Amino acid sequence: MRSMSQLGNDLYTGKTSFPFVGRRNLWFIIAAVLVIGSVLVPFFRPVQFSIEFTGGSQFTVSGVSSPDQDVATEAVHSVVPDAATKVTTIGQDTIRVQTDQMTANETRQVSGALAEAYEVPQSEVTSSFIGPSWGADVTRTSLWGLVIFLVLTFVILALYFRTWKMSAAAIIGLIDVLIITVGVYALFGFEISPAAIIGFLTILSYALYDTTVVFDKIRENTSEDGEVSGRTFGESVNLAVNQTLVRSINTTVVAVLPTGAILFIGAFALGAETLTDISLSIFVGTIVAAYSTIFVAAPLYSLLRENEPGIKARDERVLVVRERAGAPA
Repeated sequence: MRSMSQLGNDLYTGKTSFPFVGRRNLWFIIAAVLVIGSVLVPFFRPVQFSIEFTGGSQFTVSGVSSPDQDVATEAVHSVVPDAATKVTTIGQDTIRVQTDQMTANETRQVSGALAEAYEVPQSEVTSSFIGPSWGADVTRTSLWGLVIFLVLTFVILALYFRTWKMSAAAIIGLIDVLIITVGVYALFGFEISPAAIIGFLTILSYALYDTTVVFDKIRENTSEDGEVSGRTFGESVNLAVNQTLVRSINTTVVAVLPTGAILFIGAFALGAETLTDISLSIFVGTIVAAYSTIFVAAPLYSLLRENEPGIKARDERVLVVRERAGAPA
């Protein structure tokens, strides 16, 4: 059995090759199914947005002896029976309760009920209100941040690689990452919060970094295409993806391990739920980003360029020379 270093060497020299470009139709179908499925998920299981986006009331109870979340839910329902509540444990002795928008009178009564339920002084219960207009501002700012990020990415990549088609392939890959990550959030009922938005932008940056590394190798390989290299354009793209495959896998593993530790050990095992939003988005997004670069962005770039007259003619010459030499086409 080959070691990882031997596999990496074989991939780099072309001795071993996975058909990322040759079987791109299959990868595109899989990508389309994942994207369409992610888009349809919210119709059956709506995306859950945090109070920062929807608005509502928030209560924080400090110094509790037993952070039982059911106690908070029962206390809120004793005042407002039909209130939607979300209870989060913060640290060892603090409870955060988020509810629908409440009146001033209901807020006072709920604060008293929480203090009584957890047997703490009234001063240990703080309340705050987030209005829907503030939530709309957060939503608008997040969307503008995403749009600006994508536009700048397109322009910078087009200038760096000197072709808009590489920028287009990279942007489509980033959008693929974003849609699938949000779809996973909706499917499993995870809540999208400002921290999750920060995580989304972080994984888009990671996906951009990973794509840029692969595309830089593609540019290096395709610059020597034709009779000199004996490769077609698609073969050079495929070789570049294989040459950077081990690096992509290693980088993804290194990125996933710490975020996975934060998510599964810190958030789920130790109860540090405030870390869940950002660690979950980075964990899911990092895995999706690695898949998107290899199976979507690179094969798509090859598809966009192969029918250009100059590249098409050069590929035909390579195939003719190869056929005359008796090599397999």
